Amino acid sequence: MIRSILATLVIGIVFFLAQRTQQDAWLHPSVWYMLAFYLGVSFLIHRLMEYGFRNTREKFVPFYLSTIVARLLLCVIFVGVFFYRGVTDPLLFILNFFALYLFYTCFEIYGLYRNLRRDS
Repeated sequence: MIRSILATLVIGIVFFLAQRTQQDAWLHPSVWYMLAFYLGVSFLIHRLMEYGFRNTREKFVPFYLSTIVARLLLCVIFVGVFFYRGVTDPLLFILNFFALYLFYTCFEIYGLYRNLRRDS
């Protein structure tokens, strides 16, 4: 979990510096909400995977698949709520959201692969 927090801090610093130096043409104003959302989802997934690693990993695959489904549903709900409320510049919103989705998904897969390789 500490790696997710550090990754979020690094992304947050990059976003902050981009906004301070007026280089934020590619950043949606709601990017901070997206970052907080992904930090919360990462925490949830970390807890579920931690629970799945218990008991000699016999429940690992169902827990991993449930985290994928949970992430997908939460993302659809998040985007739906923002679109329902009337988001400005929807294309930029989707591009930022998808970029963060890919980053956090790759980061999760890398961390999971690292844990599985270490334990095998």
